[in-house]
Amino acid sequence: MQDGANDPMDPLPSDSAQDMVPGRLGSGIACRNTYEGTVLTLWGDIDALLRENASAAMATLAARPDPDPVIVDARDVTFIDSSGVAFILQVFVLGEETGSPVLLREPSAVVMEVLDMVGISQRIPMVRSASPAPEPQLNLM
Repeated sequence: MQDGANDPMDPLPSDSAQDMVPGRLGSGIACRNTYEGTVLTLWGDIDALLRENASAAMATLAARPDPDPVIVDARDVTFIDSSGVAFILQVFVLGEETGSPVLLREPSAVVMEVLDMVGISQRIPMVRSASPAPEPQLNLM
């Protein structure tokens, strides 16, 4: 692989033009196939301005031949409105219809607040990493 080339198995947000909204480089939706399944990465402001990105991601998900797992990585979401919530719900409904397990990975506090507010946070399977153990403190006395 050449220096600077994106690894197709890399689950990090894409910097390709198709995943970005002009003028909003800090927000986007990227869909990648990895060893875990399909990773749908959301970052920045997930709102109506990302409608085309959301539609492209849904088309990619719907066209997959295998019911591999879908992981919605929402750890870097800084804002989400009703259209963003609707997008996440559409991904979960598609998963139910196609037999693909869908997990919400590391949702940010903003995502959790909105999902709690609309009463669906308990219905969506989530994966959170365990909190790291506190560092042992040395007592020098």
